[in-house]
Amino acid sequence: MRARHHPTGLPAAIQPPDPARLAAAKSFAEFYPLYLAEHRHPSNRKLHFTGSSLALICLFFLVFTGNPWWLPAAVVCGYGFAWAGHFLIEHNRPATFKRPLFSLMGDWVMWWQMLTNRL
Repeated sequence: MRARHHPTGLPAAIQPPDPARLAAAKSFAEFYPLYLAEHRHPSNRKLHFTGSSLALICLFFLVFTGNPWWLPAAVVCGYGFAWAGHFLIEHNRPATFKRPLFSLMGDWVMWWQMLTNRL
């Protein structure tokens, strides 16, 4: 029997969690594994990493130049790359819409894990 696949090409067994479970997570420890399941495609994770890295660079320029336009640039870079990954690759709705603070925390934990080769 052939395994069913999601439009991303991943087996149906590793489909994203029910959005209600993601929204109902009571702690970050409960939320993060569900967050990773919504970021299962390597290209989506790379887009998140790129956007977060560019956002950090923009914040660096904000601090050292004092130019306030770097702040919206940081937001556009961070969310633009991440949302592109969700809408174009994962075909799901970003966790930002369900749990904004946990989602932001998850972005940076995932970024650090990718930077240190733990993910």
